[in-house]
Amino acid sequence: MPIHQAILLAVIQGLTEFLPISSSAHLALVPWLLGWKDQGLAFDIALHFGTLLAVLIYFARDWYRIVRAGLGLGPDEGELPRHLLWMLAAATVPVGVAGLLLKDAAETVFRTPWVIGTMLILVGLLMAWAERRAQLGRHIRSVTWTDAMAVGAAQALAVVPGTSRSGITLVAGLFRGFDRASAARFSFLVGTPAIAAAAADAFLDLYRAGGVPPGERGVFFSAMAVSAATGCAVIAWFLRFLRQRTLKFFVAYRIVLGILILALAFFRRLAG
Repeated sequence: MPIHQAILLAVIQGLTEFLPISSSAHLALVPWLLGWKDQGLAFDIALHFGTLLAVLIYFARDWYRIVRAGLGLGPDEGELPRHLLWMLAAATVPVGVAGLLLKDAAETVFRTPWVIGTMLILVGLLMAWAERRAQLGRHIRSVTWTDAMAVGAAQALAVVPGTSRSGITLVAGLFRGFDRASAARFSFLVGTPAIAAAAADAFLDLYRAGGVPPGERGVFFSAMAVSAATGCAVIAWFLRFLRQRTLKFFVAYRIVLGILILALAFFRRLAG
C-alpha cells in the first residue's frame, strides 16, 4: 500500500472511531469509492492498535483509578463508582457474544453499501430522538449496573457496519439520563475492552498468517502512530464539544451520508 493511502486511512480511523459516525463505514467506503484494493490484515491490525493506544493514553488516569478501586487497592476517590471495573467487564459481554456469533457476517454479508447506508440513517434518527426526548443531567458518578448493561447491550449492535460503537453507546447513555459529556466518557470506557479484544483477535489472526511481512512494517507502524495521535486529539475535542453543543451536526452528517451512499449504490447497480 502506498504510504499516502495508509496515512489517509489512519487519519480516517482516528477521526471516526471516536466520533458517532462509524469508522467501519468510512474505512469500507473510502476504498470502495476510490477504487483502492483491500488494505489487508496487517494494516487493519495497525489501525486497531492505534485507536486502542489512543483511548488507553487519554484515559490512562481513569483506568488506573478504575482498576485500583475495583481490585480494592485504593480508596473510592469520589468521581468514579467504586465497582466501575466490574460494571465495564459485564458491559463487554454482549458485544463479545455478538462478535463471536456474527464476525463472519460482519466482515462479508453486512459489509455492503446498502447495510452501511441504512444503519447510518437509522442510528442518526435514533440519536436525534435521544437528543429530543432524553432527560439529561446525570454524571458518570451515578452509573449503575443497569446503566452498564444497557450501554453494553447497545454496543453489541456495533458489529453491524454503519452503526458506530461510540454513536450507539452514546445514544444509550443519553436515554439513561446522562449529560452528553458523561455519556461520551462512559461510552469510551465501555468501548475500551471491546477495542482491546478486537485488536487481540486480529493480532492472533496475523500471528497465524506469519506476522507483519517485512515490506509492510513501515506502513504498519506509521499507520498505528497516525491513528493513535489522531484518536487522542479527537477524544479531547469531542468531550469539550459535548460540554457546550448538541449532537445535531452528527445527526445531519449521518443521515446525509447514508442517503448519498444508498444513492451511489443504486446508480452503480444500474450502471453495472
